[in-house]
Amino acid sequence: MILLDGKATAAAIRSELKETVAAKETLYGRKPGLAVILVGEDPASQVYVRNKERACENAGIESLAYRLPADVTQKDVEDLIRELNTRDDVDGILLQLPLPKGLDSQTCLDLIDPEKDVDGFHPVNVGRLALGLPGYAPCTPAGVIELLKRHEITTSGKRAVIIGRSNIVGKPMAMMLWGYGDFANATVTVAHSRTPNLKELCAEADILVAAIGRPHFVTADMVKEGAVVIDVGINRTDNGLAGDCDFDAIKDKVSAITPVPGGVGPMTIAMLLVNTIQAYERHNA
Repeated sequence: MILLDGKATAAAIRSELKETVAAKETLYGRKPGLAVILVGEDPASQVYVRNKERACENAGIESLAYRLPADVTQKDVEDLIRELNTRDDVDGILLQLPLPKGLDSQTCLDLIDPEKDVDGFHPVNVGRLALGLPGYAPCTPAGVIELLKRHEITTSGKRAVIIGRSNIVGKPMAMMLWGYGDFANATVTVAHSRTPNLKELCAEADILVAAIGRPHFVTADMVKEGAVVIDVGINRTDNGLAGDCDFDAIKDKVSAITPVPGGVGPMTIAMLLVNTIQAYERHNA
């Protein structure tokens, strides 16, 4: 069994990016700039933003943090995004989700310049992904693809099942496994909690991606012998963090699996940095 170590892979990516930034900084006269907008005091979001800021520092990226109170107005958030869109020292803009109640996250995301949308959530970039055109891919599915690539796990001709249909993971993950550059050509089924015969369907998958947000939802009888299992879930339980898969029950049955924590999570942040460097290079082209 191969443990798909996202922590180690992400560290290697950050090291590669640091070398790229060092070379480009001399050429462009400045570091890449990532603006992160955090609204409110959500504990999980606070942790995520700190991890992103630390990763930026390690890769040589300037992290510009904008922490706004939970009672900020919609107009104030929108005005900040408009300002960041015009700033030459800002290559990427990240709006940390979820936003507090009363704020319209989609309207805010739609305001971000698609060329600075390093999260890959703007409709323009979603459309580009669907059409196979250059753009910024959402960071979590992009991290999954990179993790598979670096462990030389091919998807072509494989049967893939994704549990979960969110705009952040499930839908873009399906598009990337169908057709994403030269790394794709899987036959993909997107399933969810209301899918009939879900257990049997999952058990047919060569590649199983769990992104449903339920701890230990995927059990051993749902996994094919020798399958590759990607656990996207990060669930807080009384016993600590848990994935969507029952890792201990599955690990001896599969050919490769991601741990939780230390699997997909670090790769999500790594791909945010990759997108930011791409935006930096395009900005200075």
